[in-house]
Amino acid sequence: MLQLFLLTLSLLPWMPVFHCKVTMDGEYSVLEGGSLTIPCHYGPQYVSNVKYWCQGKTREFCTSLARTDDARRIGPAVEKVSIFDDPVQLVSTVTMNNLKEGDSGWYMCGVEIGNLWKADDVGYTNIKVIHGLSAVHSQVSGEEGSSVAAECVYSERLRDSVKMWCRSGDPRSCRSTGSEGIYEDSSVVIRDDRIGSFTITYKKLEKGDTAWYWCSAGQQKTPVYILVTPLPTTTSTSKSTPPMTNKPPTHLAPPQLESKETWHGHTHLLAIMVVCLCIIVLGVVVVVARKLWNFHRKDSVLKEVAKMKAKYNVSELWNVCLICLKLLKNNHPITVFFSFFLKGYSGDVDDLESVAVVFLNKNSEEVLLH
Repeated sequence: MLQLFLLTLSLLPWMPVFHCKVTMDGEYSVLEGGSLTIPCHYGPQYVSNVKYWCQGKTREFCTSLARTDDARRIGPAVEKVSIFDDPVQLVSTVTMNNLKEGDSGWYMCGVEIGNLWKADDVGYTNIKVIHGLSAVHSQVSGEEGSSVAAECVYSERLRDSVKMWCRSGDPRSCRSTGSEGIYEDSSVVIRDDRIGSFTITYKKLEKGDTAWYWCSAGQQKTPVYILVTPLPTTTSTSKSTPPMTNKPPTHLAPPQLESKETWHGHTHLLAIMVVCLCIIVLGVVVVVARKLWNFHRKDSVLKEVAKMKAKYNVSELWNVCLICLKLLKNNHPITVFFSFFLKGYSGDVDDLESVAVVFLNKNSEEVLLH
């Protein structure tokens, strides 16, 4: 168990979480054929340590390119890769010249510890070497009548290409440097340094020069916007009229934020209103339901009454018919009259009270009334 604990302690310095004393930017982009300068910052405890620059992402498989203890150093302007240490500023500076697309990849800036129990402190960055053309500034501006310059940089493979400057949307406005690398007329000068950049200089800006333009090298091109600003105008101010100052209107009160107490009061009021509304809605629902229920009950009662009336009507008529049949069977031939008087018979049970049946016996002249 003790051996496992000691092994864990010995591996802690090699873990990436402990590599935090060397800092640098995580990514750089540069045109092919160009140069790149990268600062590496370190802690004060590493002032006297050796600094190095290598290509790779792990210390064991990192190809060394430059060290501060290398006696063969010539200078950053001549060497492909060089490193310079400034212990006062606590920074080591790496310079890479004439970069190719094959130089793209991960690099490591490290401080050599030289201790078996502690790994080197390192920082990582990813360098991308690209082929193409770009503008140093995508927009340049100047006052009308002044001079202004725009600069475009290109990669190594475009050094021998013809450089052009064109106004966007107007192919006839294109101006080319030609084989000599220079173009000049009364308004503009274009110069190519044949190393990696060319400059477009307007001698005297005019108001109509405001537009989008294209820097072009071979098949590559990049946009640049030129803005011409008008000259400032001076106006004389009358002594009798004081200059107007922009003051905010005094009749408007500044907006005020609601306090917590006000907001809570509004919340309680809103809750009371919601409860009242719910009670009103519930009452309306109860009243409507009761109306519907009463209507349903009344309709059922009316139907039952109609059934009973129909039943009684049929029963009374049937009784009358039975009486008639009985008289016809037991007495002499008679003539039967049904007299419906008063309001007449309407089919209602109450109307049976107004029905009179008259039996006339021919022999006895009797009149039977039922």
